[in-house]
Formats: sequence, C-alpha cells, structure tokens
Amino acid sequence: MAATQSGILPMQEFSPHWRNPFLLGCKWFFDLLVSGSLLVVLSPLFLVLALAVKLTSSGPVFYRWQVVGKGGRPFTGYKFRSMCLNADQLKAQLESLNEMHGPVFKLTNDPRVTRLGAWMRRHSLDELPQLYSVLKGDMSLVGPRPPLISEYARFTEYQRQKLAVKPGITCLWQVNGRNDVKDFDEWVKLDLDYIRRWTPMLDIKILVKTASEVIAGSGK
Repeated sequence: MAATQSGILPMQEFSPHWRNPFLLGCKWFFDLLVSGSLLVVLSPLFLVLALAVKLTSSGPVFYRWQVVGKGGRPFTGYKFRSMCLNADQLKAQLESLNEMHGPVFKLTNDPRVTRLGAWMRRHSLDELPQLYSVLKGDMSLVGPRPPLISEYARFTEYQRQKLAVKPGITCLWQVNGRNDVKDFDEWVKLDLDYIRRWTPMLDIKILVKTASEVIAGSGK
C-alpha cells in the first residue's frame, strides 16, 4: 500500500452511518435473525460435517479460535477443524513459507490441512460455526476478519484500526481477491475502505457476493 507524502499511512475514516442508532440497530437485528435462522436450518449439515471431521482425522470436531474483536477485546470463536491435531505447533516450522507480507500467516498448499479440511475450506464450510459467535454478539455477518491474538500482538497502529468495528465472518477482502492479496496492509486497506463506506446495502452486496464465492468453491 502506498504511503502518504510524509511516509505515514493514512488514518481511517468512518462512514457517517456508524453514528446512526437506527442503522446500527438494523445491522444488529439482521445479524441476530440470519445467524439464528441459519444455525437452525443448517443443523443437519453441521451434524454431517461434525461426523465427517471426527471420522476422518484424530482430534476434536471444533477448532477453538483465539482471536481479537472490536477494540482489541479477545474472544474464543469456533470453526470446524480443518487441520491436523498439532497444527499450531507445526506452524513455526512453516513460517519461512508464509505468502503474506506482514503479521498474518497464509500458505496456499498448507501441509497441515486435512483432505476433508481442504474441501471444507474451498466452500468455506469450516467457517459455519462462526454463526454462533455472531449470535453471541462477538462478531457480525459482515466486518473485518478477526486476527489471532498472536497476530494482533504484532500489528502496527495502522493495522489495529481495522478493529474499530465489530469483526465479521465475511468482508471486502473475502470477495475481492483474497487469494491474490499478498501484503497485509492491502488487506487492511480493504477493511478500512469498508469502514469508510459502510451502509446496510454494502453489507447485502458483500453477503450476496460471498454466497456466490462459496458456491463456486473459490476458497483456499
């Protein structure tokens, strides 16, 4: 991402809609309604995926995701486990292969991912348990992706701006070349752009595009 003439990365701007209690209430209600409904409707799929994870690899069904939310508040999220049991311990051995410039780790052909996990990731099915975090209020359906606590500790002040709002399951980065972005500051730029341009309609557009990406199986 290009710096300003002074060499300092720009500070974020907020959409005026973040100051509108009615619109914020609509976002909260929409999150609650959609996450609750999907948890009920998709419960058979949850059961099938849980059994598949349990039967195809050793370890728990869910991965406890230690992440940071709005304002730097830590919380525990959940995903269907898509990696081998000792994935966190093996991560240090793969740091030299990191494809993302910055504090976040990203590796396209990560050897820690199980065969079932690769399929779930392709269609973002491992992310479904995060609907529970939305229902609890830790996350929103749409918002900047929450970083791991270990990643957040290495964030610059510029990068921490992305957590000025509640994190989400999907975001602009998810639907705008997530497989191509290699510089974390470019990812942050997209998150700050979301904060700057936020409207309920933008959320709807991102969700529709996310659904299209999930069906197409563009995840990695």
